[in-house]
Amino acid sequence: EGMAPPQRILFPPEKICMAWQQRQRPGAGLHNLGNTCFLNSVLQCLTYTPPLANYLLSREHSQSCRQQGFCMMCIMEAHVNKVLLLTDSASAIQPWTVVRVLTRIGEHFRHGTQEDAHEFLRYTVDAMQRACLSGSSNLDISSQATTIVHQIFGGFLRSRVTCLSCKAVSDSYEAFLDVPLDIKAAPSVTAALEDFVKPEQLDGDNCFKCSKCDKMVAASKRFTIHRVPRVLTVCLKRFEDFTGGKISKV
Repeated sequence: EGMAPPQRILFPPEKICMAWQQRQRPGAGLHNLGNTCFLNSVLQCLTYTPPLANYLLSREHSQSCRQQGFCMMCIMEAHVNKVLLLTDSASAIQPWTVVRVLTRIGEHFRHGTQEDAHEFLRYTVDAMQRACLSGSSNLDISSQATTIVHQIFGGFLRSRVTCLSCKAVSDSYEAFLDVPLDIKAAPSVTAALEDFVKPEQLDGDNCFKCSKCDKMVAASKRFTIHRVPRVLTVCLKRFEDFTGGKISKV
């Protein structure tokens, strides 16, 4: 595939089940504990992601976790089990398990302050990924991508630069947990995805140093999704780059 194979498999991919392994009725709702709607929406999205919920409901992580102190996987496991296994499905719970560790998820998060849901999702999934990597040091990038979290939400981007003089190709790969899409000029998500993989010209002050030509040259650069995630998270860029103004689109 152009990438080195993982030296170590942290979680067997055949154990990931994309469908619910047991019939689930709607779980408990979540009380707003003071500007926590951003947190509640993210928790509900993660709770009802079947491959993640299947794993957390099995309690496999906590049974083998050796992490001291804060562990985002243990926290999510406790939350998902409480929400989905609550006997009274008409009730709602207070998500204090997560609210109490806001600053551990991201040091700038504060209880009572309205935050961006996408940013909180990124920090939460990153914290879950770190928990899965705890105790595993000096892993290559391909091995880091074999955690349960990265195998569900993660993929790899390929950046291909083609020299316009000699046609030499240079590839590099980058792991991702979501895809940011510019929606200002796009009429749909499909169009925004097409714009995301559209080639970009590198010339002028932005020329490319071609190793074959051994000089700065004009080139074409293109991002493509080299390895797709099982669950794709798309981030719609809702704010202007320079003014910070919100882009309003239905």
